[in-house]
Amino acid sequence: MSLAGLTLARWRALDAASAERCAREAAGRAGGRLLRLDPAPHPEGAVHRAVIERDGERYALVPGGDVTVGFDMDGWRPLPGQLTSYREESLAGGFGFETDPRAHLARVMTPRRKVTLPAVLMAVEPRKLPELPSLVTALFAGQGLRLPRPDEWEHACGAGAGTLFRWGDGYPAGVSPYGGGTGPHLLPNAFGLHIAFDVYDSAEMTSDPGSVYGGDGGEAVCGGYGTLLEWLPLATANRNPHTADFLHGPEGEDMFEDFSARPVIDLD
Repeated sequence: MSLAGLTLARWRALDAASAERCAREAAGRAGGRLLRLDPAPHPEGAVHRAVIERDGERYALVPGGDVTVGFDMDGWRPLPGQLTSYREESLAGGFGFETDPRAHLARVMTPRRKVTLPAVLMAVEPRKLPELPSLVTALFAGQGLRLPRPDEWEHACGAGAGTLFRWGDGYPAGVSPYGGGTGPHLLPNAFGLHIAFDVYDSAEMTSDPGSVYGGDGGEAVCGGYGTLLEWLPLATANRNPHTADFLHGPEGEDMFEDFSARPVIDLD
């Protein structure tokens, strides 16, 4: 079968030996080597996690196919602590947020949608931007790489999970979404990616200038928006337009090194 046509459903259905053969083929096609293959926890059941090394950089195998990305706003049932945070912290702070938290989420989360994606290799760690955002596409192309498309980024982050965050619908009590510590946000995701792990340091650009994911540069934390909104930038489908405007606007010329980009290798 074509590796580019490797679907998430088929990848999850493979036994360990078949998954290893597939991962080794992907590594060989990319000019790399398979470092490890192991089962990874996931809100909807374990999934294979394959990590490949090429030219000193680690990549995860991200299967594609017909997948669902985005956030199901109609189906969202906020946890009691999330509602309390929004009402007693976000609304009480006088920031002008909508009374209904769903209205706020609708502004910063992408809608639920079905897309068809190819299987790719995606860097385990994002790279800090070495150049102005406008130059990154050409820089990557010169290395045989490209930026992830928004749908690809969301799928790679959530790995098929329909939850608010890639690990579930809640966030750990007493833990900060920045600055280390412990928590599910700091663990590799189901595909082996270190992704959406720090609201300050993990904001990533994609091929769409209007789509920046994985963090907000600390806006919500610095602004004191409340616990729910401090964690929300790490939600899989969070695409805050203010963050994209900042990166690609005049301020981004001086602070682009605070943002990242994650290389992608096609498996044609």
